[in-house]
Amino acid sequence: MKVFKFGGASVKNADAVKNLGKILDGYNDNLVVVISAMGKTTDLLETLVKAYFEKNNKTEEIFGQFKNYHVEICEQLFTDGKTPDLVMQQIGELEEKLEKKPSLDYNFEYDQIICFGELVSTCIVSEFLNVSGKINQWVDARTVIRTDDLYRDANIEWELTEEFCSETFSFNDFSLYITQGFIGSTPANITTTLGREGSDFTAAIIGNVLNAESVSFWKDVPGVLSADPKKMAGTSKIDSLSYREAVEMTHSGAKIIHPKTMKPLHNKGIPLYVKSFLAPENAGTVIHEIDHKIQLPPIFILREHQVLITLSPKDFSFISIEDIDRVVNFLIENRVKVTLMQQSAIDLNLVLDGQEADWDWLMQELLPYYTLRYNTGLTLITIRHYTEEVLDWMVKEKDIYLEQHSRLTARMLVKE
Repeated sequence: MKVFKFGGASVKNADAVKNLGKILDGYNDNLVVVISAMGKTTDLLETLVKAYFEKNNKTEEIFGQFKNYHVEICEQLFTDGKTPDLVMQQIGELEEKLEKKPSLDYNFEYDQIICFGELVSTCIVSEFLNVSGKINQWVDARTVIRTDDLYRDANIEWELTEEFCSETFSFNDFSLYITQGFIGSTPANITTTLGREGSDFTAAIIGNVLNAESVSFWKDVPGVLSADPKKMAGTSKIDSLSYREAVEMTHSGAKIIHPKTMKPLHNKGIPLYVKSFLAPENAGTVIHEIDHKIQLPPIFILREHQVLITLSPKDFSFISIEDIDRVVNFLIENRVKVTLMQQSAIDLNLVLDGQEADWDWLMQELLPYYTLRYNTGLTLITIRHYTEEVLDWMVKEKDIYLEQHSRLTARMLVKE
């Protein structure tokens, strides 16, 4: 059996859903298909969560946008122009949720609302495939992907997940299953999520526990490229990557694959294919075990909207291991993700994603212990397999705020 994962761009409208169906027509394998929320739905639902939690009067308007977007897609997909009952049931459950008062836990409320992007998306796709003759079973991923209760970044309960996946994806009555990425549930059946862009991780989890022949991600690019084509010109496709190289790229911020994806696949030796849903006949990129050195071009990864926070002891003493311990434990306790950390004699530098981290609050919390300085609007450039010539070209006419080099990787925090 194989696992396919389709992201939001691959199901963003009626034509995209029809294209997904054509891709599946080309395969006779037993398939589990993992699908994300449609288009930019997750972004919209994040604004809905915020409005709901803050009891904002825009909650109803945002919900209306969510409902209308999906209903319009259904009107274009189904010959009778009606939205299937299964889809309306999910939309109705979200509406009922929004009529209740929120709890005091934002992360909990986030997971209870954000999940409807994937639930509605997969209901639409499943119903469309069924009426098109591609018979499938829709599966609520929350019944098979079991986690702890760390809302917004839940950890997988592997034994339970393997048990439920094996029971549900049996392929006795169906050769095709449609399910959601990104979401799971606790043993008490409370919805959780696996972290932003977690649908990739879901596909890897299912591939691991079912011992899949392969896992394929269908993207709007021809494969893994040497840089994001939206940010740099002259990119080249990489035909083959090792698991290790893929991990390094995702850790540095490459958006093509979720950072947690590679471990479950590596542990079972399952190859990952990154293919284009725009040109499904092309080979794409394969990520697998490579036990020999291969030549790779310089690979560029850009993380924009970074914030540099510099902490210095108020008494002008050295940054000690105790300082590092205090700051790291504080970051862990408050679930603050750091892009980069660097120590000098009297400075400890933290680089955060300015769009994700509440860095202003973070600075206020650390102010009693340290003198603080900060810079915003920075870009972290990571270059794998760099050369001196490439480094000189990349940072030309840029102010460098921080720099790190290792054997294969150069990282520079710059202001354009």
